[in-house]
Order: sequence, then structure tokens, then C-alpha cells
Amino acid sequence: MHIDFRVPGEYDGKKLYQILRGPMNLSGRLVTKLKGQQGILINGQPARTVDRVKTGDLVSAVIGFQEETFITPEEIPLDILYEDDCLLAVNKSPHMPVHPSAGHQSGTLAQGVLWHFLSQGLSTKVRPVNRLDRDTSGITLFAKNAHIQEQLILQMKENRVHKAYMGIVHGAFSPPSGTIRLPIARKEGSIMERIIAPHGDDSITHYKTLEVHDGFSLVEFVLETGRTHQIRVHAKALHHPLLGDWLYSNIPTTLIDRQALHAYHLAFDHPLSGERIHIKAPLPEDMKRVLAHP
Repeated sequence: MHIDFRVPGEYDGKKLYQILRGPMNLSGRLVTKLKGQQGILINGQPARTVDRVKTGDLVSAVIGFQEETFITPEEIPLDILYEDDCLLAVNKSPHMPVHPSAGHQSGTLAQGVLWHFLSQGLSTKVRPVNRLDRDTSGITLFAKNAHIQEQLILQMKENRVHKAYMGIVHGAFSPPSGTIRLPIARKEGSIMERIIAPHGDDSITHYKTLEVHDGFSLVEFVLETGRTHQIRVHAKALHHPLLGDWLYSNIPTTLIDRQALHAYHLAFDHPLSGERIHIKAPLPEDMKRVLAHP
């Protein structure tokens, strides 16, 4: 992948390093790697970071490392929602872990993504930008190199990434739309469960009820912060937990065998072009069946 920058007059005579770290926004770590790979060019020729640039020069960073990976690729069909030289967005199925773990050594999304990358001749690590719980379905975004991942994580920190979910909750929220701002912390003695606690991290969820059924509702949740289990914990705190959420609800249901939560809309600025990218994933069949239930 090439990241190109045409030098404007204001940067005439500046050192190449200032261009790489300034308007091209490359990390110091990446610049160091590029130097070792002769991946920094001026007008198509290898250059040193101390070289001076002139107005109109084309500065290029060539990112094409052969990275070692530590997971086993698997040929798993992927529901690809968006892909280019920088990014891959996949509609993750329910019950599929993103990464291998002690309890899930195979059949993970990362292993399927790695197979997909290798089939394209791309030898790179699997870099998820957002992470979903095993039983949450929907959009999972992967960066194809470290620079793209860093840029997207920066956008998340600056709250420039729109993350919207569809969830089915027990009962109905009152009022039907609003904002939940309750701090979230890890529950003492648990490596998984989170709780509302005064000492927790500030956590903000916007919600809007879309449909009200007999005993449950379809709700859109938009995250302003991204804490672990944020929607699940906030829904429980308002006494309307997600349908099927075994960790945060003790209300039994036979309508679905997981928490009814789906990441359906992700929007961000493309790290290279700056274009606003909108990715959407349709509601999965198990949640559609719940909504169709009489």
C-alpha cells in the first residue's frame, strides 16, 4: 500500500521527517520500520528522513511488510460488507468469537480473516479495530496494516466514529428515547462481569425505541464511549436488560439463545481519502424471528 503526499509550498525546504510525522501523520514507530525497508520515497526514489523536500515533490510511504502471525488460518466463509486496500469489514455471525482463546481454538473470525488475507497474497497480522462479544453479531472492522489501525483508533478516541447497535430488550424504556450516563467498572472478583459503580469509567449510551411489542422492544443504541459490555450493563441498569443476556439478566426466554444485540451501523473517515464511510449490516435471522413472534 502507498500513502502519497504532494508537497505544498508551505513545506518547501522542510526535512522529510517533518512531512512524515506532520501532514502524513505517520507514527515514529512506523517511520523507523519504513527506513529499514527503504519504504520512504521522494518522486519514486528511496530517500532519507533528513533529506529536504521541494514544492511539488511526491512523498510516498510504501507499507508492505511480511509480518509473522501466531494463529492458524482457517477457510471460513466471510460475509464481507466492505473491503479496500486498507480495510476489511465483516458481518460477524452470532456465537463466533473474534479471536482464538483457551476455550475456542478454532472457528474464530480472526482465523477466517487471516485465510482471506493470505488468499490475496497479504501476509499481515489480523488487526480488529472494534471488538464484539462472542454472542453479539454485526460489523467487525479490520485494518490491513498498523498505520490504518492507529488512525482509526485515534478517531475513536476523538469520538469521530459512529457506532450504532440494534438490541431487543425486555419491556419498554420510559421515556422511549434518551441518554444513559452511568459509570462502569469491573465487578470485584470477576474477569468478565461489569457493574455500575461511582469509581467506574464515564460511560455514555444514547438510545431510541424503534418498535414496542408484547413484552419486548427493539431499540437503537448509539455509543459515545466504548466500555466493555456497555450496552448490556446500561440496559440492565434501566431495568430493561437485553433479551437472552445470560450474564446481565435473570429473565428466562426461549425466543433467542444469545443476547439480542447486533452492531448494524459503523461510520468513520477513511484514513487515506478522508471520505466518510458508512457500513451497515442487516438484522440477523434470529433477531428477525423474535420480532416476528406473535
